[in-house]
Amino acid sequence: MSTPEPTQAPRRQYVNFVFYKIDPAWRRLPESERTKGKQEFIRAVEEYTGKVLVVAYSSVGIRGDCDIMLWRISYDLELFQDMTTKILASGLGQYLSTPYSYLAITKRSVYVEHHTHENQESKRLTVVPGKGKYIFVYPFLKTRKWFLLTKAARQGMMDEHIEVGHRFPSVKLNTTYSFGLDDQEWVVAFESDKPEDFLDLVMALRETEGSRYTLRDTPIFTCIRKSLKETLDTLGG
Repeated sequence: MSTPEPTQAPRRQYVNFVFYKIDPAWRRLPESERTKGKQEFIRAVEEYTGKVLVVAYSSVGIRGDCDIMLWRISYDLELFQDMTTKILASGLGQYLSTPYSYLAITKRSVYVEHHTHENQESKRLTVVPGKGKYIFVYPFLKTRKWFLLTKAARQGMMDEHIEVGHRFPSVKLNTTYSFGLDDQEWVVAFESDKPEDFLDLVMALRETEGSRYTLRDTPIFTCIRKSLKETLDTLGG
């Protein structure tokens, strides 16, 4: 009788939220040079089509410390580095700094097994970006006391947290895990067409029992989804 082959673990995805800030000197370049630089940036990203999923957002006019954000998803961590190397070598990339970059991996949540709803993200090992016009991203850390609670105690507080989230179906949550990979423990990204619903959701979550165990949930980035070309055009060039 042959020995059954071991079951291969499902593949998990790497997720990166990288924020760029443009040097104002770039806007003073000749228009032809700026156009060429943006085209080189776009080619650097499109070279990885099929290997890295990239969704572009602009934060111009919304935050002062960053201008654009790329949400990148891949099964290969090295591709983030390869793409970034080519982006920074582009005419536009030479004028970019990177004030923030958050790295995470997909993982099934241990708290959602008995919660079922449409498009439930926490049971997936793949990230499927929605079509929301806006995204709200922030790094998240819990206090060490949270992890010392019993599983039952944490589950009870997470049940309340999940129930509050269900009141806002217009807001899609994407949670990824950063333990040991980056300074935060999670990166959370909420997609929605209604910023006011996200605001109300966050206020409601502040009143839950679990919020007392939040150590840090800033900085928070509000960004507007656009095509990559449209995103680069918001830089003013």
